[in-house]
Amino acid sequence: QVQLVESGGGLVQAGGSLRLSCAASGTFFRINVMSWYRHAPGKQREAVATISTGGSTSYADSVNGRFTISRDNAKNTVYLQMNSLKPEDTAIYYCHVVVAPIIGPTDYWGKGTLVTVSS
Repeated sequence: QVQLVESGGGLVQAGGSLRLSCAASGTFFRINVMSWYRHAPGKQREAVATISTGGSTSYADSVNGRFTISRDNAKNTVYLQMNSLKPEDTAIYYCHVVVAPIIGPTDYWGKGTLVTVSS
């Protein structure tokens, strides 16, 4: 089993920055892909950013150039640096990881952290 603990959400004015963190703990061989998703009211859940084991990244068009995903493999932690925030970035942000398990599931989700961007 894997536990994910997210932190860093909050209220920020448009143009501001926030840094989200997601720390994974539990029993697994390794963490493969780490991602951030978001779910805004009235919208479908959206994949925001993904980072592979080797550090390759991909971003949603809506955040490309403003958000940066990174990971610290020694700490089993993934980060999302969010700059130039816009009101439309307001959402609950979820961490998602794919692990190589010792036993059990491969996919895990965090409980989410709320990001609110005021205009």
